[in-house]
Amino acid sequence: MNLFSAVPNNDPGEIIRHFTPNWFAATMGTGILALMLEDFPLAHGLLHPAAQALWCANVFFFVLFSALFLGRALVFPDSFRRLFDHPVQSLFIGCIPMGFATIVNGMILIRPVTANSALWAYGWWWVDAVLAVISVLLVPFFMFTSQVHSLERMTAAWLLPIVPPEVAAASGGLVAQHVAPWLGVPVLYVSYVFWAVSVPLSLGILTILFLRLTLHRLPHRDMAVSSWLPLGPIGTGAMAMITLGDADGHVFTGTSLIPMAQFDHMAGLMVALLLWGFGTWWLCMAVFFTLRYLGEGLPYNMGWWGFTFPLGVYDSSTYLLFKDTHYLPFLVLGAVFTVMLAAFWGLVTQRSLVGMWTGSLFRAPCLSEETGMLEPECPPEANPHHSPGSNKESLMDRLR
Repeated sequence: MNLFSAVPNNDPGEIIRHFTPNWFAATMGTGILALMLEDFPLAHGLLHPAAQALWCANVFFFVLFSALFLGRALVFPDSFRRLFDHPVQSLFIGCIPMGFATIVNGMILIRPVTANSALWAYGWWWVDAVLAVISVLLVPFFMFTSQVHSLERMTAAWLLPIVPPEVAAASGGLVAQHVAPWLGVPVLYVSYVFWAVSVPLSLGILTILFLRLTLHRLPHRDMAVSSWLPLGPIGTGAMAMITLGDADGHVFTGTSLIPMAQFDHMAGLMVALLLWGFGTWWLCMAVFFTLRYLGEGLPYNMGWWGFTFPLGVYDSSTYLLFKDTHYLPFLVLGAVFTVMLAAFWGLVTQRSLVGMWTGSLFRAPCLSEETGMLEPECPPEANPHHSPGSNKESLMDRLR
């Protein structure tokens, strides 16, 4: 396996033009594993250095991917603009703020917290909040105005641009607990608004997804891992309710709002319990779907990172429920989920590093291997096997 041997046209410079935002899913998965290793109840002394190392590696790759993504925007602006018209690749823009949120959380949960580091986390949280707003507004706008979608083609990937605000809300609850109350107040208010924007929209998408699965059965095997994505909004929604409830007590201490803070803590715990219970159904379905897909064969693609972050945030909500309730099964399940997460991460990371080394995972920006859909504006030269009238046949072959 030679370095970049499979890059399009054998030109390493093509990596920039072919770079897509789904690579940020790797930072989501790596970041959440680092956070869960920090929470793992066994061998904490040994796992803390591993969590720190993963967090540092996550920062490195996030910076690298950001440089490649911005490079595509600056060097290949036409290619970059077409990204927003693609009905699948554009959804992964939501991975950028979610991957960044794991870095902000790590500044609080993994790195030593000082007054200066808390202020840095506070400032970076606002950056993440802006990115979350861009995702939740911009991508749906293009979905509504320039992309082509259908109920039969729908997958849980529709959640990706919607979930970032509630991920930011969960981070906001952590950050607000470590800064001065006057700084934490706007973070809390914005976080509650973010939760209100994201969670109802996510639940609405899950309702439509249930209908789609009932009418049209499972998606194509290339999108098999998307069955794990519903755990994402459910897990982060529960996380946010607990972290924001805890932050209320810190921010509103000594004010007339302290009774509301006490209510928010208990109400947040109750909502988190309900969401966690809802997540158990989707977790069971994801396991059942994956076992069924294994019989057909699961081709590797970057979508496999969907095994990691959704399970990780559901795991995080499980640990948080244990901390508030001291109910032992939550701790046991949290440990089991962490082991599953580490196994998934190891498998997907190995496949991704091989694809990164050879360049095989850098694909033409107008071609989505995850769904087999050719972008309508894709020029013929982007597909070396293109011939007049062949698009329909090749698409049907992919979907069989």
